[in-house]
Amino acid sequence: MSFSKLSPSLSRVAAASALLLAPVVAFAQEAAPAAAEAAAAVAPVPNKGDTAFMFLSTILVLFMLVPGLGLFYGGLVRAKNMLSVLMQCTVAGSAVMLIWVIYGYSFAFGGSTSAFWGGTAKMFLSGVTPDSTAATFSEGVVIPEYIFIMFQMTFAAITPALIVGAFAERIKFSASILFCILWATFVYFPIAHMVWDANGLIFKMGAFDFAGGTVVHINAGVAGLIGAIMVGKRTGFGKDMMAPHSMTLTLVGAAMLWVGWFGFNAGSNLEASGGAMLATVNTFLATAAAIVSWSVVETFTRGKASMLGAASGMIAGLVAVTPAAGIVGPMGAIVMGLIVSPLCYFFVSVVKNKFGYDDTADVFGVHGVGGFFGALATGIFASSSLGGIGYADGVTMGGQFVTQLTAAVITIVWCGVGSAILYKIVDVIVGLRVPVEAEREGLDLASHGEAAYHN
Repeated sequence: MSFSKLSPSLSRVAAASALLLAPVVAFAQEAAPAAAEAAAAVAPVPNKGDTAFMFLSTILVLFMLVPGLGLFYGGLVRAKNMLSVLMQCTVAGSAVMLIWVIYGYSFAFGGSTSAFWGGTAKMFLSGVTPDSTAATFSEGVVIPEYIFIMFQMTFAAITPALIVGAFAERIKFSASILFCILWATFVYFPIAHMVWDANGLIFKMGAFDFAGGTVVHINAGVAGLIGAIMVGKRTGFGKDMMAPHSMTLTLVGAAMLWVGWFGFNAGSNLEASGGAMLATVNTFLATAAAIVSWSVVETFTRGKASMLGAASGMIAGLVAVTPAAGIVGPMGAIVMGLIVSPLCYFFVSVVKNKFGYDDTADVFGVHGVGGFFGALATGIFASSSLGGIGYADGVTMGGQFVTQLTAAVITIVWCGVGSAILYKIVDVIVGLRVPVEAEREGLDLASHGEAAYHN
């Protein structure tokens, strides 16, 4: 309605009203952008697709632990020790899940500005609710904090269980579980903070570790080597037949690990995006290349390619690509897979025999060596000229390689010293080894009162 169609008196009233309302209209126009900015500043809401993706990834990592790792290690030991390995993997993983929510999550990601631990603010999951969120790698993108806690919990649970394979067939069940709990507390949680928390020592150095080359594999491999030495050799080692009792179960377990590893690697992207798909294709290709490479090496050195070798190559490829999964290109992943198998094969077949340590499931030879190689190779193949995502501004390939090496050495020293101390503490408290009679009988019956197989 226009003022010209109103009576003179009404026109004057309308005009006066318009003058009075003008500041209000102007204020509303000025306030509209501010309101829009305030709305945009509201905390981001998790995307349901990302949440579902992380849920699936978490369940896949659990699948790696039980039944995957248990069956892989179980097939590698003698039949009389099958259940003992399954029990150690299952109970150790479960115990670490409990301490993770009590204090482990806080120690690793509790928000402390310390370079070595996360503090106590998140103990007993204090402050965590269904509405609290955790940041991802993209600005403004979040996931529910509970799913981040659970995803990291599965990493914390499987890593100590990896160590079990190094001293299998001769350690006390109580010693194995106690060591895993102490090791997670004093070695794994601090290393996880140092590598993956924004305030961590190694994170601030700029080291690449996409899914746990240092945190999981170097860590477990070094602890396994120390354990194999300090627990001692199996009775009859080098004299009695100690061949794997079921390569069928070992392959089944290894295949489960490969499937679960997609959750391990792709899930570390924290979002269902192209980065997760890069990690997925690299997990396919590095593993396939390592299987073929190990089989070729065995063909030339032994005259025959073995199923044990193919399964070992599978794990070696997965280990090597773990720190690199979302960082290197597919061709770089293939090269890493081709190289890691000869390295691990050399340590498993030559170095172990030369030094005489009894690493039952070759935890050091595959996880330790493969993890160390993967950490260093990530620094090389991250280069954009080699198909990787590239380096931070001002960082060269040589500089990144030195950073990767430094991170690996810090992990080795922290884990090596800490593990040796913890093995000694466990030995004093409960003793590390079962009696010789129990070892000869088999730990299934001696420690658990049951047998995996019945005639």
